[in-house]
Amino acid sequence: MKVGLAYDLRVDYLAMGYSRQETAEFDREETILAIESALQGMGHATDRIGNAWKLTERLVRGDRWDLVFNIAEGLHGIAREAQVPAILDLYQIPYTFSDPVVMGLTLHKGMTKHVVRGHGFPSPDFMVAESATDTEKIDFAPPYFVKPVAEGTGKGISGQSIVRNKDQLAEVCETLINTFQQPALVEQYLSGREFTVGIVGTGNDARILGTMEVILLENAEKGGYSYENKDKYEDRVEYRLVKSEDDPSVAEAEKIALGTWRALGCRDGGRTDLRCDSEGKPYFLEVNPLAGLNPEHSDLPILCRHLGLPYNELIGEIFLSAAKRVDRTARKS
Repeated sequence: MKVGLAYDLRVDYLAMGYSRQETAEFDREETILAIESALQGMGHATDRIGNAWKLTERLVRGDRWDLVFNIAEGLHGIAREAQVPAILDLYQIPYTFSDPVVMGLTLHKGMTKHVVRGHGFPSPDFMVAESATDTEKIDFAPPYFVKPVAEGTGKGISGQSIVRNKDQLAEVCETLINTFQQPALVEQYLSGREFTVGIVGTGNDARILGTMEVILLENAEKGGYSYENKDKYEDRVEYRLVKSEDDPSVAEAEKIALGTWRALGCRDGGRTDLRCDSEGKPYFLEVNPLAGLNPEHSDLPILCRHLGLPYNELIGEIFLSAAKRVDRTARKS
Protein backbone atom coordinates (compact mmCIF):
# COMPACT_ATOMS: atom_id res chain seq x y z
CA MET A 1 0.00 0.00 0.00
CA LYS A 2 0.88 3.64 -0.38
CA VAL A 3 0.58 4.97 3.18
CA GLY A 4 0.55 8.66 4.02
CA LEU A 5 1.74 9.88 7.42
CA ALA A 6 -0.23 12.72 9.02
CA TYR A 7 1.29 14.29 12.12
CA ASP A 8 2.08 17.51 13.97
CA LEU A 9 5.83 17.91 14.38
CA ARG A 10 6.65 19.81 17.54
CA VAL A 11 9.70 21.64 16.21
CA ASP A 12 7.60 23.15 13.41
CA TYR A 13 5.23 24.78 15.88
CA LEU A 14 8.00 25.91 18.22
CA ALA A 15 9.60 27.61 15.22
CA MET A 16 6.29 29.43 14.61
CA GLY A 17 6.42 30.84 18.14
CA TYR A 18 4.10 28.47 19.98
CA SER A 19 5.08 27.66 23.57
CA ARG A 20 6.40 24.46 25.11
CA GLN A 21 3.03 23.92 26.82
CA GLU A 22 0.99 24.58 23.66
CA THR A 23 3.04 22.02 21.75
CA ALA A 24 3.23 19.41 24.51
CA GLU A 25 1.13 16.83 22.64
CA PHE A 26 2.97 17.13 19.32
CA ASP A 27 5.43 14.59 18.02
CA ARG A 28 9.18 14.38 17.74
CA GLU A 29 11.02 13.42 14.57
CA GLU A 30 11.98 10.10 16.18
CA THR A 31 8.30 9.11 16.43
CA ILE A 32 7.67 9.73 12.75
CA LEU A 33 10.83 7.85 11.83
CA ALA A 34 9.86 4.87 14.01
CA ILE A 35 6.36 4.58 12.51
CA GLU A 36 7.76 5.05 9.01
CA SER A 37 10.34 2.32 9.59
CA ALA A 38 7.72 -0.09 10.96
CA LEU A 39 5.43 0.43 7.97
CA GLN A 40 8.27 0.09 5.47
CA GLY A 41 9.30 -3.11 7.23
CA MET A 42 5.80 -4.42 6.48
CA GLY A 43 6.41 -3.74 2.80
CA HIS A 44 4.46 -0.49 2.44
CA ALA A 45 5.57 2.67 0.66
CA THR A 46 5.34 5.69 2.97
CA ASP A 47 4.80 9.35 2.19
CA ARG A 48 5.23 12.05 4.85
CA ILE A 49 2.29 14.46 4.67
CA GLY A 50 2.54 16.44 7.90
CA ASN A 51 -0.17 18.51 9.56
CA ALA A 52 -3.75 19.35 8.54
CA TRP A 53 -2.72 22.39 6.49
CA LYS A 54 -0.22 20.34 4.50
CA LEU A 55 -2.78 17.56 4.08
CA THR A 56 -5.30 19.94 2.51
CA GLU A 57 -2.62 21.34 0.19
CA ARG A 58 -1.66 17.87 -0.99
CA LEU A 59 -5.27 16.82 -1.52
CA VAL A 60 -6.04 19.92 -3.59
CA ARG A 61 -2.98 19.11 -5.72
CA GLY A 62 -4.51 15.70 -6.40
CA ASP A 63 -2.35 13.50 -4.15
CA ARG A 64 -4.01 10.38 -2.76
CA TRP A 65 -3.06 7.43 -0.54
CA ASP A 66 -4.44 3.94 0.03
CA LEU A 67 -4.48 4.68 3.77
CA VAL A 68 -3.24 7.47 6.04
CA PHE A 69 -1.54 6.62 9.31
CA ASN A 70 -2.89 9.56 11.27
CA ILE A 71 -1.37 10.76 14.54
CA ALA A 72 -2.14 14.48 14.03
CA GLU A 73 -3.36 16.06 17.28
CA GLY A 74 -4.52 19.38 15.80
CA LEU A 75 -3.93 22.79 17.32
CA HIS A 76 -7.07 24.86 17.85
CA GLY A 77 -10.46 24.00 19.35
CA ILE A 78 -11.89 21.25 21.49
CA ALA A 79 -12.56 19.13 18.36
CA ARG A 80 -8.98 19.56 17.05
CA GLU A 81 -8.25 15.81 16.99
CA ALA A 82 -11.21 15.40 14.62
CA GLN A 83 -9.81 17.75 11.96
CA VAL A 84 -7.63 15.35 9.97
CA PRO A 85 -10.15 12.47 10.15
CA ALA A 86 -12.92 14.80 8.91
CA ILE A 87 -10.80 15.97 5.96
CA LEU A 88 -9.95 12.38 5.04
CA ASP A 89 -13.60 11.35 5.29
CA LEU A 90 -14.46 14.14 2.85
CA TYR A 91 -12.06 12.60 0.33
CA GLN A 92 -13.04 9.01 1.24
CA ILE A 93 -9.51 8.05 2.22
CA PRO A 94 -9.28 5.49 5.06
CA TYR A 95 -7.05 6.21 8.04
CA THR A 96 -5.89 4.79 11.33
CA PHE A 97 -7.69 5.41 14.59
CA SER A 98 -11.12 6.80 15.36
CA ASP A 99 -13.52 8.83 13.25
CA PRO A 100 -14.31 12.55 13.78
CA VAL A 101 -17.32 11.92 16.01
CA VAL A 102 -15.32 9.78 18.43
CA MET A 103 -12.30 12.11 18.36
CA GLY A 104 -14.45 15.15 19.07
CA LEU A 105 -16.36 13.41 21.85
CA THR A 106 -13.48 11.82 23.69
CA LEU A 107 -11.28 14.92 23.89
CA HIS A 108 -14.09 16.57 25.87
CA LYS A 109 -13.79 14.59 29.10
CA GLY A 110 -17.13 15.76 30.49
CA MET A 111 -19.14 14.65 27.45
CA THR A 112 -17.26 11.36 27.41
CA LYS A 113 -18.21 10.70 31.02
CA HIS A 114 -21.89 11.32 30.25
CA VAL A 115 -21.78 8.68 27.50
CA VAL A 116 -19.78 6.21 29.60
CA ARG A 117 -22.19 6.58 32.51
CA GLY A 118 -25.10 6.20 30.12
CA HIS A 119 -23.72 2.78 29.21
CA GLY A 120 -23.61 1.82 32.88
CA PHE A 121 -19.86 2.10 33.52
CA PRO A 122 -18.61 3.72 36.74
CA SER A 123 -16.97 7.14 36.59
CA PRO A 124 -16.40 9.63 39.44
CA ASP A 125 -18.98 12.32 40.17
CA PHE A 126 -18.14 15.44 38.19
CA MET A 127 -19.20 18.78 36.86
CA VAL A 128 -17.93 20.94 34.00
CA ALA A 129 -17.28 24.51 35.17
CA GLU A 130 -17.64 27.03 32.35
CA SER A 131 -16.85 29.79 34.84
CA ALA A 132 -15.61 30.01 38.41
CA THR A 133 -19.12 30.78 39.65
CA ASP A 134 -20.35 27.42 38.33
CA THR A 135 -18.57 25.77 41.24
CA GLU A 136 -21.31 27.10 43.54
CA LYS A 137 -23.63 24.49 42.00
CA ILE A 138 -21.43 21.51 42.82
CA ASP A 139 -23.40 18.87 44.72
CA PHE A 140 -20.71 16.42 45.85
CA ALA A 141 -18.22 16.76 48.67
CA PRO A 142 -14.48 17.41 48.52
CA PRO A 143 -11.76 16.47 47.90
CA TYR A 144 -11.91 17.37 44.22
CA PHE A 145 -9.59 16.80 41.28
CA VAL A 146 -9.55 19.65 38.76
CA LYS A 147 -8.11 19.71 35.23
CA PRO A 148 -8.88 21.25 31.81
CA VAL A 149 -11.81 19.55 30.14
CA ALA A 150 -10.07 18.96 26.81
CA GLU A 151 -6.32 18.51 27.19
CA GLY A 152 -3.99 15.53 27.13
CA THR A 153 -0.42 14.67 28.12
CA GLY A 154 -1.13 15.77 31.68
CA LYS A 155 -1.48 19.45 30.66
CA GLY A 156 -3.03 21.53 33.43
CA ILE A 157 -2.41 18.91 36.12
CA SER A 158 -0.18 20.05 38.97
CA GLY A 159 0.09 20.22 42.73
CA GLN A 160 -2.96 22.49 42.67
CA SER A 161 -5.18 19.86 41.02
CA ILE A 162 -6.30 18.24 44.29
CA VAL A 163 -8.61 20.68 46.07
CA ARG A 164 -9.55 19.69 49.60
CA ASN A 165 -11.59 22.74 50.54
CA LYS A 166 -14.64 23.82 48.54
CA ASP A 167 -13.84 27.46 49.27
CA GLN A 168 -10.67 27.14 47.15
CA LEU A 169 -12.38 25.51 44.17
CA ALA A 170 -13.50 28.67 42.35
CA GLU A 171 -10.00 30.14 42.33
CA VAL A 172 -8.41 26.95 40.99
CA CYS A 173 -11.04 26.65 38.26
CA GLU A 174 -10.68 30.29 37.25
CA THR A 175 -6.94 29.88 36.83
CA LEU A 176 -7.37 26.83 34.59
CA ILE A 177 -10.16 28.41 32.54
CA ASN A 178 -8.08 31.53 31.90
CA THR A 179 -4.89 29.60 31.16
CA PHE A 180 -6.34 27.06 28.74
CA GLN A 181 -9.32 29.04 27.43
CA GLN A 182 -11.70 26.17 28.02
CA PRO A 183 -13.92 24.85 30.83
CA ALA A 184 -12.51 23.04 33.84
CA LEU A 185 -13.52 19.49 34.78
CA VAL A 186 -14.12 19.00 38.49
CA GLU A 187 -14.20 15.35 39.59
CA GLN A 188 -14.57 13.56 42.87
CA TYR A 189 -10.97 12.81 43.84
CA LEU A 190 -10.14 9.11 44.11
CA SER A 191 -7.28 8.23 46.44
CA GLY A 192 -6.51 4.73 45.19
CA ARG A 193 -4.34 3.12 42.52
CA GLU A 194 -4.09 4.42 38.95
CA PHE A 195 -4.09 2.17 35.89
CA THR A 196 -3.62 2.68 32.18
CA VAL A 197 -4.98 -0.13 30.01
CA GLY A 198 -3.67 -0.72 26.48
CA ILE A 199 -6.15 -1.84 23.82
CA VAL A 200 -5.82 -2.82 20.15
CA GLY A 201 -8.54 -3.50 17.63
CA THR A 202 -12.02 -2.31 16.79
CA GLY A 203 -15.47 -3.36 17.98
CA ASN A 204 -15.77 -7.06 18.73
CA ASP A 205 -12.16 -7.54 17.55
CA ALA A 206 -10.83 -5.17 20.21
CA ARG A 207 -8.77 -6.80 22.95
CA ILE A 208 -6.75 -5.88 26.00
CA LEU A 209 -2.99 -5.72 25.49
CA GLY A 210 -2.21 -5.33 29.17
CA THR A 211 -2.34 -2.96 32.11
CA MET A 212 0.22 -0.80 33.87
CA GLU A 213 -0.10 0.69 37.30
CA VAL A 214 1.21 4.26 37.38
CA ILE A 215 3.06 4.92 40.62
CA LEU A 216 4.38 8.41 41.43
CA LEU A 217 7.76 8.33 43.16
CA GLU A 218 8.89 10.50 46.04
CA ASN A 219 10.42 13.19 43.84
CA ALA A 220 7.40 13.43 41.50
CA GLU A 221 5.34 16.60 41.26
CA LYS A 222 2.47 16.19 43.70
CA GLY A 223 -1.12 16.16 42.55
CA GLY A 224 -1.22 13.54 39.83
CA TYR A 225 0.19 12.22 36.58
CA SER A 226 1.11 15.69 35.31
CA TYR A 227 2.89 16.82 32.16
CA GLU A 228 6.09 17.37 34.15
CA ASN A 229 5.89 13.88 35.65
CA LYS A 230 5.29 12.33 32.23
CA ASP A 231 8.09 14.33 30.64
CA LYS A 232 10.58 13.24 33.33
CA TYR A 233 9.13 9.80 33.94
CA GLU A 234 12.51 8.07 34.32
CA ASP A 235 13.05 9.80 37.69
CA ARG A 236 9.48 10.42 38.80
CA VAL A 237 7.29 7.49 37.80
CA GLU A 238 7.32 3.73 38.22
CA TYR A 239 5.34 1.75 35.64
CA ARG A 240 4.42 -1.62 37.04
CA LEU A 241 2.90 -4.35 34.87
CA VAL A 242 -0.12 -5.82 36.68
CA LYS A 243 -2.11 -8.92 35.74
CA SER A 244 -5.86 -9.44 35.84
CA GLU A 245 -5.50 -13.07 36.94
CA ASP A 246 -3.62 -11.96 40.06
CA ASP A 247 -5.54 -8.84 41.01
CA PRO A 248 -9.35 -8.35 41.14
CA SER A 249 -9.00 -4.56 40.78
CA VAL A 250 -7.04 -5.01 37.56
CA ALA A 251 -9.55 -7.54 36.24
CA GLU A 252 -12.39 -5.07 36.86
CA ALA A 253 -10.39 -2.19 35.35
CA GLU A 254 -9.79 -4.17 32.15
CA LYS A 255 -13.47 -5.08 31.93
CA ILE A 256 -14.42 -1.40 32.21
CA ALA A 257 -11.68 -0.34 29.78
CA LEU A 258 -12.72 -2.76 27.03
CA GLY A 259 -16.41 -2.06 27.58
CA THR A 260 -16.01 1.70 27.33
CA TRP A 261 -13.69 1.37 24.31
CA ARG A 262 -16.40 -0.53 22.44
CA ALA A 263 -19.26 1.66 23.72
CA LEU A 264 -17.53 4.84 22.55
CA GLY A 265 -16.68 3.37 19.15
CA CYS A 266 -12.90 3.73 19.42
CA ARG A 267 -10.81 2.03 16.74
CA ASP A 268 -7.46 0.33 16.12
CA GLY A 269 -5.53 1.08 19.31
CA GLY A 270 -5.17 3.34 22.31
CA ARG A 271 -5.43 3.55 26.09
CA THR A 272 -8.03 3.88 28.80
CA ASP A 273 -7.11 5.46 32.13
CA LEU A 274 -8.77 4.44 35.39
CA ARG A 275 -8.33 5.16 39.07
CA CYS A 276 -9.50 3.27 42.15
CA ASP A 277 -11.22 4.54 45.25
CA SER A 278 -9.88 3.78 48.72
CA GLU A 279 -11.50 0.33 48.62
CA GLY A 280 -9.88 -0.71 45.33
CA LYS A 281 -12.91 -0.21 43.07
CA PRO A 282 -11.79 1.15 39.65
CA TYR A 283 -13.54 4.03 37.89
CA PHE A 284 -13.22 5.26 34.32
CA LEU A 285 -11.34 8.57 34.03
CA GLU A 286 -10.74 9.04 30.31
CA VAL A 287 -9.96 7.28 27.06
CA ASN A 288 -7.18 8.16 24.64
CA PRO A 289 -8.10 6.99 21.12
CA LEU A 290 -5.07 8.84 19.70
CA ALA A 291 -2.43 7.61 22.14
CA GLY A 292 1.15 8.81 21.87
CA LEU A 293 3.42 6.49 19.88
CA ASN A 294 6.88 7.74 20.73
CA PRO A 295 8.84 4.48 21.01
CA GLU A 296 10.60 5.54 24.22
CA HIS A 297 8.43 8.03 26.09
CA SER A 298 4.74 7.29 25.35
CA ASP A 299 2.67 5.19 27.74
CA LEU A 300 1.37 2.67 25.20
CA PRO A 301 4.84 1.72 23.88
CA ILE A 302 6.15 1.66 27.47
CA LEU A 303 3.39 -0.84 28.32
CA CYS A 304 4.32 -2.91 25.27
CA ARG A 305 7.96 -3.00 26.39
CA HIS A 306 6.83 -4.39 29.74
CA LEU A 307 4.79 -6.99 27.87
CA GLY A 308 7.69 -7.93 25.60
CA LEU A 309 5.75 -6.76 22.52
CA PRO A 310 8.11 -5.13 19.99
CA TYR A 311 7.22 -1.61 18.83
CA ASN A 312 6.95 -2.70 15.19
CA GLU A 313 4.38 -5.33 16.15
CA LEU A 314 2.29 -2.71 17.96
CA ILE A 315 2.30 -0.51 14.84
CA GLY A 316 1.51 -3.59 12.76
CA GLU A 317 -1.55 -4.45 14.85
CA ILE A 318 -2.85 -0.89 14.63
CA PHE A 319 -2.26 -0.80 10.87
CA LEU A 320 -3.92 -4.16 10.20
CA SER A 321 -6.98 -3.12 12.19
CA ALA A 322 -7.31 0.05 10.09
CA ALA A 323 -6.53 -1.78 6.83
CA LYS A 324 -9.76 -3.78 7.19
CA ARG A 325 -11.58 -0.54 6.28
CA VAL A 326 -9.64 0.02 3.04
CA ASP A 327 -11.70 -2.30 0.87
CA ARG A 328 -14.93 -0.86 2.27
CA THR A 329 -13.98 2.68 1.21
CA ALA A 330 -14.94 3.32 -2.42
CA ARG A 331 -13.27 6.61 -3.23
CA LYS A 332 -14.86 8.75 -5.93
CA SER A 333 -12.74 11.88 -5.53
